Amino acid sequence: MLNRTIVRLAIPIAIGALALTACGSEDGDDNGGGGGGSATYKIAYQGPLSGDNVALGENMQNGIQLAIDEANESGDYDFTVEYVPTDDEGDPGKATAAAQRAIDDSAVMAVIGPAFSGAASTAAPLYGEAGMAAVSSSATNPTLTEQEFPTFLRAVPNDSAQGAGMATYLAAQDGVETVIVIDDVSDYGVGLAEVAEQGLLDAGLNVERESIPADTPDYSGAARTVVQSGADALIYAGYYEAAGRFAPALADAGYDGLAMAGDGVNDDNFLNQAGNSAEGWLLTCPCTDPTEEEATSAFAERYQAEFNTPPGTYSAESYDVAMMIISTMAELGDDVNRESLYEALASTEYQGLTKTFSFDEKGEFTNQAIFLYEVQGSSREYLGGVEELTGS
Repeated sequence: MLNRTIVRLAIPIAIGALALTACGSEDGDDNGGGGGGSATYKIAYQGPLSGDNVALGENMQNGIQLAIDEANESGDYDFTVEYVPTDDEGDPGKATAAAQRAIDDSAVMAVIGPAFSGAASTAAPLYGEAGMAAVSSSATNPTLTEQEFPTFLRAVPNDSAQGAGMATYLAAQDGVETVIVIDDVSDYGVGLAEVAEQGLLDAGLNVERESIPADTPDYSGAARTVVQSGADALIYAGYYEAAGRFAPALADAGYDGLAMAGDGVNDDNFLNQAGNSAEGWLLTCPCTDPTEEEATSAFAERYQAEFNTPPGTYSAESYDVAMMIISTMAELGDDVNRESLYEALASTEYQGLTKTFSFDEKGEFTNQAIFLYEVQGSSREYLGGVEELTGS
């Protein structure tokens, strides 16, 4: 890791006459080394671009594509950036092949992702062997940075922060004494449930734990278990596709307590699938609503114009990560390769639209803010930061 800290702003800066080398695909260097003339560098994205939770992947892909298009159109860089999508469906079993597709393209300098925690745990060792930075804007399982993957950087608060935020909010609500915490048996779900459970216990609340696989065909039995538990609140740790089937079952079973879920459910497709039964659900996320924050409002307008839809969960954060990578490549000048780019990213401090990005010696993100949304009618309403809402 470099000893210096590079401070950058999320504002295009004219680079002038940078003498950048060509990408590695022109000289056979797997690490993207030199050549002559103007360079073309590639940034890959690994995440779910098909499958049950594709909407979360598309949110991120669109943010990355917008950043790359704007960088190329700005005229501020003496190199061209190309986007490389690599679909793992959010499935750890498909993560190896997805990662290898990015690694085998010698012009790919960095990957944004893997998006889901299970896929990240599988693919991160491969990126480490290739010397390529894997910068995830959404994988939140706390153990990812404890496994000493050589080039993994997490550009989002982990689930220790999200689980603590859930516990803090529920502990502050009148009448909440017992909470049932349910995971979907995924790496993400189990990790989030564990830290949420510990946070609730630390806050003096009673906790019951259940695990319900995401591919459960009928949630009616699980819903009856929740009602019979007498819990005042529920935390569901999983993704929106399963939550969209669980919420109606809970409503049919007569559950009337608080219902809360994490960032894996924080998507409009949860509302589309759950219908009226999504009403009142509370959704946490280490992401802000770009349409509500002044710093991201112009981004939200550009995103809407480009994709004919508002930015979703992690769209703005993924845009920021892409711009951070592009800015770092510009700073490196003629020394852009996979290893040098990882080293520079690991020691950077980058002011994005959504937050300041920096990493500790384990690659862990240093900003731990968590935000809350509530389903009201046919939309997810942004309530703000958990700390501000609870006065903690």
